[in-house]
Amino acid sequence: MLTHIHISNLAIVDEIDIELEPGMTTLTGETGAGKSILVDALGLVLGDRADSAVIRHGCERAEIAAGFDIAGNRSVSRWLQERDMDADGECQLRRVINRSGRSRGYINGQAATMNLLRELGEQLVDIHGQHEHQSLLRTPVQRQLLDAFGGHHKALEQVAALSADWREARARLDTLVTNDTERDARLDLLRYQLQELDALGMTSADITSIDEEYARQANAGQLLSACQAGLQRLDADDGESANSLVNHTLDELRELSTFDSGLQETVALLTEAAINIQEGITTLRHYTDGLDLDPERLHWLEQRIGLLHDLARKHHCKPVELPDVERRLREELDSIEHADEHRADLETRVSELGSAWSGAAAELTRRRKKAARTFSKEITAAMQTLGMAGGIFEARVDQRKDAACSANGQDDIVFQVSANKGQPPQALAQVASGGELSRISLSIQVISAGSETIPTLIFDEVDSGIGGGVAEIVGRKLRALANGRQVLCVTHLPQVAALAHQQCQVIKSTTGETTRTRVSRLDSQERIDEIARMLGGVKITQQTRDHAEEMIKMAIETEKPVKRSPRKTSA
Repeated sequence: MLTHIHISNLAIVDEIDIELEPGMTTLTGETGAGKSILVDALGLVLGDRADSAVIRHGCERAEIAAGFDIAGNRSVSRWLQERDMDADGECQLRRVINRSGRSRGYINGQAATMNLLRELGEQLVDIHGQHEHQSLLRTPVQRQLLDAFGGHHKALEQVAALSADWREARARLDTLVTNDTERDARLDLLRYQLQELDALGMTSADITSIDEEYARQANAGQLLSACQAGLQRLDADDGESANSLVNHTLDELRELSTFDSGLQETVALLTEAAINIQEGITTLRHYTDGLDLDPERLHWLEQRIGLLHDLARKHHCKPVELPDVERRLREELDSIEHADEHRADLETRVSELGSAWSGAAAELTRRRKKAARTFSKEITAAMQTLGMAGGIFEARVDQRKDAACSANGQDDIVFQVSANKGQPPQALAQVASGGELSRISLSIQVISAGSETIPTLIFDEVDSGIGGGVAEIVGRKLRALANGRQVLCVTHLPQVAALAHQQCQVIKSTTGETTRTRVSRLDSQERIDEIARMLGGVKITQQTRDHAEEMIKMAIETEKPVKRSPRKTSA
């Protein structure tokens, strides 16, 4: 769950630190105080796109940090361990946005891309925005909601994998058919290129060896001169060579060490040095004797290397890579020469993959239809409590005619609703008013969230457009969701705020030319005052305060413990 969030220099926020607890927490405050900025900030630290416009005026950068307790979250812990980012049951995320437009992300102190932040964030927090009812009209969103509700992740992965394999095999078959018209020309070119490479007849090791021999032959004169000079310094007959000087010194010190044992260590070291010098002389003399100044060999090597570089330029590779090029060309030649056999194999594979996809898609359809029945019943039941008595919700699963191995299966998911008793269900966009759509969206969000295992759920003014007894029902649904997980709710409804386990107030203040937003956790008396403000507007009376206190007490007294078992996915 989310344990704390720190925000600095974001929009009208200069600096905010919020400590959070399990259960349901509401964020309340005057309109325009910046309640939703907190949700936006959390979205940014979870990888949302950002630009310098979000930085507070006069500041060079904005920074958001969020801490999560993941002690009981095995999937997140495993995700972090696989990337060497684990930190003993904690997860610290940080995002820095600079005025220059650069943005940096960190996971447990290690630099992370926005893709990594998003991938991790999807496992930590689920944000339901106040405008989600607009996206609810889109068919892909409806399909995603039903699949999430039914837990169809594995079935979808299987269908998508078969779809990808089928498309790859189909593309290879299409290419093979298209290449028939260019087959003869390509065969001639491949045979000519392979003839050149065959004439070369060298492995990567041979090419490396030729390079080394050429370097040795091209510099043989310099090598010979240097080696002979070295031998002269090491082992000349004039008594001034390194070998003679070391051995002469060693003889003297051996004799003196009989008088003082302190010289024995030096004698031992010089004895080893004398041995090494003699071995060095032997190997250098052997190397010098083996040096061969062969102009004809050097000429042959130059021609060979020139041929290697010419072929490498022709094939846009390094000389040492030519054997790999030859292998690829030979495989292509074999593929074209045996095109009929390959085509038959590909046609069989395309057919087999198509059949496998059809079977997996049919199974996904069966699961979707089963989930749709339960989903429709639960949304319909929720509508009855949200001021839409007699309303009906229906998630239809229709088979598409043009599915053609689609990654999403063979179905169109269509959400239909009848807001009034006796009217047949029709598509959401055709019959639902703005207020009705908002309430249906809220029902779907609450029920969908209840089917997931993400530990922190955030609802950003999803209760806009409702009030009275319906608002209280919404609050109770959100509080029930908080049984066993964390729910954060930005709200302007006192009925919802009163049902929270804890409450934070967002306050905007202006001093001179500067506007700031701060967040305060409210104690019991402060909660009464804030809910009274939400109830009473400008003038708050004692009666309003009494009403606010009663709402909070009723929320505590009437709550029954809710035990929620994991939802069974369709089988």
